[in-house]
Amino acid sequence: MNADAPVLTPTPRALAWCLHLLIIGLLAIAAGRAVADDGPHAGAAVVAATACGLIYAVGPMLPGVRRSRSAAALWLAAVGVAWLVLLVLTRDAVWVAFPLYFLQLHLLPRRAGLVAVAATAAAAIAGFAAHQHFFSPAMAIGPALGAAVAVAVVWGYQALYRESEERRRLIDEVTTTRADLAAAQHIAGVLAERDRLAREIHDTLAQGLSSIQLLLRAAERALPLAPENAARYIDQARQAAVDNLAEARRFVAALTPPTLEGTTLAGALERLCSTTSTRHQITTRFHLVGDPAPLTTAQEVALLRIAQSALANTVRHAEATTAEVTLSYLDDHIALDVIDDGLGFDPEQLPDPDPDAGGFGLPSMRARARALGGTVTVESAPGHGTTVAAQLPIPSTETEARP
Repeated sequence: MNADAPVLTPTPRALAWCLHLLIIGLLAIAAGRAVADDGPHAGAAVVAATACGLIYAVGPMLPGVRRSRSAAALWLAAVGVAWLVLLVLTRDAVWVAFPLYFLQLHLLPRRAGLVAVAATAAAAIAGFAAHQHFFSPAMAIGPALGAAVAVAVVWGYQALYRESEERRRLIDEVTTTRADLAAAQHIAGVLAERDRLAREIHDTLAQGLSSIQLLLRAAERALPLAPENAARYIDQARQAAVDNLAEARRFVAALTPPTLEGTTLAGALERLCSTTSTRHQITTRFHLVGDPAPLTTAQEVALLRIAQSALANTVRHAEATTAEVTLSYLDDHIALDVIDDGLGFDPEQLPDPDPDAGGFGLPSMRARARALGGTVTVESAPGHGTTVAAQLPIPSTETEARP
């Protein structure tokens, strides 16, 4: 980038052509008036006007005039000298000063352009007074007023252009920001969907496959001595596979779990307890406390998934004989408690989640509750069983609940 390059305010092509035509027209008028008056310098005036017009016409064709302040200044100086010669020869050249104001203000820096305009106005006033052989304040009004109008118009246009450019820049920034925000929201949506699917897979498919594995192991152990028990275990494993296939199809489509269709949350939890007792060697009982209040679908799904995950952990790890699932509708919140009499563990010594060893259950439960403004707490100790307690706020009457 040339450091000497002027920072020009772009002008519409129509305005540029109007300025060109105005200068050429005024030069032609000055030459024509000189010939019509049949003055002693008529021929010289025509030559000076022609020279001024040719010098002016060369400028727009020179790329250096737009790229270099010094080249623009030299061109303007050449035009000015030719104009001054014409002004000496004919008083009608004074009118050419008006378009020259615009040219100087456009091509030169603000301070230099103002000085050039003042000098051109002074030359126009002095030249006209010399032709009239006297000076009066009225002679200064025309050139001075023209200079003031030119300064106001050019500076006003430049201010409007700068404001327009600033607005365009702000619009571009807003557009870019919106695009970045849309991209960030897309990424956040993808991550949220991945997190949702991960929780659903853990709480449904993973737990279902674990249950199927336990049932098939039981069938394998019972097969030599009690084929009828083995057949029962295999049938239960088949039913578990059917149930989990339905779950997979529904959560992929982000629909209500089939266990909640046509029933209440309490009914779904009671069915879960009954299924767990039937499929595994554990007695699971369900208790309902308080009057049921309307919950959102998201809350019902979260509580059902938390109960499924907690019971699956009990079956797989606790070696418990009984488990109690209690759903309590309290004044401003709903509580779900899953209590077993199993081996228990130290909640502070839990290993980090591992793809091979598991350990995603409790983080998944906590994430579900936290997303709905609730909490999940775990109380356990080696040899003293485990209690998983989830609490969610009951939505107000204005909050939309599941029909």
